[in-house]
Amino acid sequence: MTHPAPVLLPDGLEPAWDVARLFPPQGGWSEDEYLALPGTPLTEFDHGRIEVLDMPSELHQLLVAFLYRALAEFVSANGLGRVLFAPFPIKLWEGKIREPDLCFMRRDHAQRRHDSFWQGADLVMEVMSPDDRKRDSVIKRREYAMAAIPEYWLIDPTNQTVTVLVLATDADRYCVQGVYAAGRMAASASLPGFDIDVGALFTQDP
Repeated sequence: MTHPAPVLLPDGLEPAWDVARLFPPQGGWSEDEYLALPGTPLTEFDHGRIEVLDMPSELHQLLVAFLYRALAEFVSANGLGRVLFAPFPIKLWEGKIREPDLCFMRRDHAQRRHDSFWQGADLVMEVMSPDDRKRDSVIKRREYAMAAIPEYWLIDPTNQTVTVLVLATDADRYCVQGVYAAGRMAASASLPGFDIDVGALFTQDP
């Protein structure tokens, strides 16, 4: 979990404690209170605790935008369902809510879509943070598999690779379908015909 940098206040000033007291203490949040947070905060929910995420970088946003355009165009053209991007809550199980960078839900699973959150997803994508690689590559990989999300794409800006993970048969773990670098097409296992040019992903015009 990442933590925001401490805010240093000028002498004689202190935080607005009365405002802070309007919110539950860590460990005491409910899902409804988390979902009712105003605005679009970059936060996730873990069994009563709020995790505040770092603001994304320009590169992160460019990668997400490229992937969103490609996936949304493919899904729309084939009438497959709906694609969303963060921030939007995905409930993995009771007490655990994540906000993947991209998520896709099939049309025939529309009953799992709600206006304020989705119950799971059929495919999720995460762009790895260079200062917390374990969060996406280990922790979220385990959690998304436990939530039975069939496919997980892990985009690594440092190594300029895309790893496509698919849920193992009768297991709550992922198997690696492929690790794709420049010169190759990263292809979906659950969406036949959907692929992206990895080189183009990482060499977008400024």
